[in-house]
Amino acid sequence: MEQKLTTDISKQAVERVYGRWAPIYDLVFGAVFERGRRAVVAASERIGGRILEVGVGTGISLPYYSESSRIVGIDLSEAMLQKARERVAELNLQNVDRLDVMDAEHLDFQDDSFDVVVATCVVNTVPNPETALEEFARVLKPGGEIILLNRVGADSGPRLVFERLFQPFARMLGWRSEFPWGLFAQWMENSPHGMRVIERRPVPPFGHFSLIRFGKAASIDRVAVEPVLSASH
Repeated sequence: MEQKLTTDISKQAVERVYGRWAPIYDLVFGAVFERGRRAVVAASERIGGRILEVGVGTGISLPYYSESSRIVGIDLSEAMLQKARERVAELNLQNVDRLDVMDAEHLDFQDDSFDVVVATCVVNTVPNPETALEEFARVLKPGGEIILLNRVGADSGPRLVFERLFQPFARMLGWRSEFPWGLFAQWMENSPHGMRVIERRPVPPFGHFSLIRFGKAASIDRVAVEPVLSASH
């Protein structure tokens, strides 16, 4: 059954919210998502190469990458990116190649440009999640990985009811409280890039967020013969 989100999020609203959060974002959310961020970077470093971090924000995760990885960071908020640029300069992070204002749903990169695409708490903040995911897949090289730290909500039951009731408060934080796994499954089914789940596991805080790794087929011809047996739930 096709999954639908019951609330709308606009790019302008997200930009305003994170513009307001920029001065205190690290203080409020730094420790909360620390283990999740480190897990995402560690997963991306197993592949290395050229890494795109979508929603790089204040650049709080940039010091975790190895010097051998080449990092490109993008964000919708100029205020957040200014903090990231200051961090890069202060820490002399020479492996960060670019930090640009860019829309996750309209990436200004050529196809097959990155070995890894990382997005931490991004997909549940954009107006059209499947559009953003498909852009991630487009700019990812064959055989590469999309690595997410993302909210995964309930598909049904009391928890889904609570998530919908909580949504007005979640919007103040710039994200959706309801985000069922079915939306990811729906995207993979529709994508022409041979995307598959490699790993899915809960991470702190409270297990409400998950580290999710998607692999892109090395060639479309291999999609039909590659079993999805490595995914963990």
